[in-house]
Amino acid sequence: MITKKLSLFLIIIFTTFTSFSQEKFTLSGTIKDFKNNETLIGVNIYIPALKIGTTTNEYGFYSITVPRGEHQIEISYVGYQTIQQTIVLNQNTKNNFAISESGEELQEVVITDNKGKINIKSPEMSVNKLSISTIKKMPVVLGEVDVLKSILLLPGVTNAGEGASGFNVRGGGADQNLILLDEATIFNSSHVFGFFSVFNPDAIKDLKLYKGGIPARFGGRASSVLEIYQKDGSSKNFHVNGGIGLISSRLLLEGPIVKDKGSFLIGGRASYAHLFLKLSEENKDNSAYFYDLNAKFSYKLNDNNSLYLSGYFGRDVFSLNKSFTNIYGNSTLNLRWNHLYSDKLFSNLSLIYSDYYYGLDLDFVGFKWDSGIKNYNIKYDFKHYISDKFKLNYGLNGIYYEFNPGTIKPSGNDSGINPDQLDKKYAFEPSVYLDAENQLSKKITIAYGLRYSLFYRLGSSTINYYDDNNPVIFNSDMQIYEKGTPTSTKYFGKNKVIQDYNNLEPRLAVSYQLNEDQSVKASYNRMAQYLQLISNTSSPTPLDVWMPSDNYIKPQIADQVALGYFRNLKDGDYSLEVETYYKKIQNRLDYIDGADLIANDAIEQVILNGRMRAYGLEIMVKKNTGKFNGWVSYTLSKSEQQTPGRTPEEIGINDGKWYSSAYDKTHNLAITSAYNLNEKWSFGANFALQSGQPVTYPNGQYEYLGITVPSYGQRNENRLPAYHHLDVSATLTPRKNKDRNWKGEWVFSIYNLYNRSNAASINFRQNSDTGLNEAVRLSIFGIVPAVSYNFKF
Repeated sequence: MITKKLSLFLIIIFTTFTSFSQEKFTLSGTIKDFKNNETLIGVNIYIPALKIGTTTNEYGFYSITVPRGEHQIEISYVGYQTIQQTIVLNQNTKNNFAISESGEELQEVVITDNKGKINIKSPEMSVNKLSISTIKKMPVVLGEVDVLKSILLLPGVTNAGEGASGFNVRGGGADQNLILLDEATIFNSSHVFGFFSVFNPDAIKDLKLYKGGIPARFGGRASSVLEIYQKDGSSKNFHVNGGIGLISSRLLLEGPIVKDKGSFLIGGRASYAHLFLKLSEENKDNSAYFYDLNAKFSYKLNDNNSLYLSGYFGRDVFSLNKSFTNIYGNSTLNLRWNHLYSDKLFSNLSLIYSDYYYGLDLDFVGFKWDSGIKNYNIKYDFKHYISDKFKLNYGLNGIYYEFNPGTIKPSGNDSGINPDQLDKKYAFEPSVYLDAENQLSKKITIAYGLRYSLFYRLGSSTINYYDDNNPVIFNSDMQIYEKGTPTSTKYFGKNKVIQDYNNLEPRLAVSYQLNEDQSVKASYNRMAQYLQLISNTSSPTPLDVWMPSDNYIKPQIADQVALGYFRNLKDGDYSLEVETYYKKIQNRLDYIDGADLIANDAIEQVILNGRMRAYGLEIMVKKNTGKFNGWVSYTLSKSEQQTPGRTPEEIGINDGKWYSSAYDKTHNLAITSAYNLNEKWSFGANFALQSGQPVTYPNGQYEYLGITVPSYGQRNENRLPAYHHLDVSATLTPRKNKDRNWKGEWVFSIYNLYNRSNAASINFRQNSDTGLNEAVRLSIFGIVPAVSYNFKF
C-alpha cells in the first residue's frame, strides 16, 4: 500500500514538473554586428516584464528559458544601438540578432539609445571592460594606440614605471597577471622594452580585465586575468583599414572566404623609426624596431558547428653598434571548435600553442644566449544554460611546459666550442573546474565555483640536495645570507616526476540588489600560481626568466576578498563603483643581497620564499552618455612584502619586517574624458597621477681602495618622485567621409602636455670633481607631439 502511494505521489510530482516544463521554452542564438557579421561578446539580452536576462558568451551565443507567450526582448551593448523586438514563444526557438553601431533602422525593431549601465544584478565584480572604440579615442605616446596603456586608467591598475613593460593590479607583480590573446598565453606583452604593447588595436574585438572575483575557468596566476579576443573578420564584404604614424604603421585586411559562412583576418604592424637612425653617422649601426602579425580564419560548418584558427607572431630587434643584438617575441596558435549540443549546452574545444623566445648576441665577448618558454594546452569548456535562474560552466584543461633557462653558444660560425646548455625544465599542469550562477531570489544572485589544479615538475633534470634541505645558509656571525653547497645530486629522466603539488581553488561572489539602481556585492577567490618569474628588476624586462615550482620554489597561493557598492544614477547616465579589497599571497619569492639571477643553474641558492599582502579602496565615477563623457578613478592602497627568518637566529630580509613591495602606489588618480564637438571634430584628454615607485637609496658611503662606495639601508624605504602627466588629442573626421567608401581621419595628440620629467629611475654615481656619490635622474619622455592618419574602406 505504501509503495503504491509513493508511486502515485512520484507520478503526480513528475507530471506536474513535466507540465510546468512544457510551459517554458528556450530562446537561443547568436548576436552579431549588422555590418560585418562579427559576433559580439557580453551583449545583454533582457526581458523587462519578467526582469530576467542573460549575456552572450565569448562566441556571441546566448540562451534563455522563459514561459510560453509573447515577450518583448531588449538587446543592448555598449557602443551599439539598443533594439527591442517582440517574440512569440510557443516552442524552442533560435533567433539571431544583428545590432548596429551606426544607427540604421532595422525592420520590426524599435531602436533606443544605449547607456553603459552597470549590471546591478550580476554577481560579477572587480571586472573592467573597455571597448576598442573607447581605447582608440585616448591620447597616447608617439601616436600609437596602446591597449595596455589604456587599462592604466582603471582603478587598482598602475604601471611598472615610465617606459616599462607590464602592469600591476591591486599591488601584485606584473608576473602575476595572466594575459590571454584568443585563449593563448602571452608571456611578454610589450614591444621596444615597454614603449608599445603587442596588441594591434585594429585586430582586437573585446578586452576584459578581472581584478578579483575571478571565475573558476581561469587559473595559473595570483593577481589578475586580462582576456583579449581578436576579431573574426567580416563574412559579408572585403574591408581594409590601417594607420600611418610617425614611427610605425599598421594594415589589416578582412573579408569573406564563403559569404556569410567563412571569413579571414590578416593584420600587420611595423615600426620604422630605426631608419632615421641610419641618417646619422654615429647611429648608423644602431637599430630598434618591432613587427607583428595577427591572423584569424573562421568557418561556420552548420548551425551547430564552427571552426576557428587564430595566431599571433611578433618580434623585437635591438642592435647596438653590431656588437650587441637582442631579439625577442611571442608566437601563438589556437585551433578551436565550437559545438552546440542543444539550445542549452554550448561547448568549445581548443588546442593552443604559445612560445616566448629571447635571444641575445654579444659579439664583443663572443657568445650568443637563447632562452624562452613554450606551452602546449588542450582545454574543453562547456556552458550549460539549465534555466533562466541557473547556469553552469565546467571544463578541463592540461598544459605541458618546456622551459629553456638559457643556451650559451659562440658567436659567428665557430663550431670548435660546444654550446653550454643550462638544464631545461619541464612541467605539466592539469585542472578541472565547475562554475555555477544561481538567482536565489529577485534580490540575491550568487556565483560559486571550484577549480582543482595539479602541477608536476618533470625531468630531465639534475636536482641538488642540501643539508637540512636549505639551499640558502644564514651566516649568523656576519648577519648575511650565503649560497649553500649541494651535498648530493640526483638525475631525473625524461618526464619523471621530481615534485608535485595540488590545490583546491574555491571562488564565490554574491550580489544583493537594494533596488533597481543599486546593489552591494562581495567576492572571494583563491588562485594558485605554479610559474615564477626570476627577475632582478622591479619591472619585467625581456631578460626575465620563467621557472616552474619545484622542491625549493613553492607555488604562490593568493586569497582575495572584496566588497563593493554599485549604483546607476539618472537612469544610467552616470554610474558609481566603490570597492574595497584585501589580498594575501603565500610563497612570494624574495632574493638575498647580491643575488646573481641570470644564467644561474642553481637559482635556489639565492631565493627565499616570503609572503605578500595588499589592501585598498577603489572609486570610479563614470559619465556614460552625451557629447562629453569619461570617468574619474581613484585608488588608495598598500602593497607589502615580508620574508621572516626561518629560525629564531635568522633576521630575515629587512630584519623580517614588512616593507613596501616594488608595486606599492599609495595614491593613484586617473581622469579620462572625450568630447564630440560635432561630426568633424572630437577631443580627448587623460590625466594620471601616482605615488612614486618604492626604491632603495644609499644612506651613506665609505672609502675602499680610493673608491667611494655607497651603502644601502632597508629595502624600498625610499620612493621615486610622484608620477604624473596630462595627454590631449584631437581627431579630425572629414565630412566627405559620408559620401565615399574610403573613410579617413587625422589624429593629433600631445603626450605629457606640460613636459613633466617623470623619473624612470634614479641612479647614483661618483662625481669626478668632488669624489662624492650623486643622484642622476633618468627621464624617458618629455613633451611628445604626434600625428597619425587612420583609414578604412
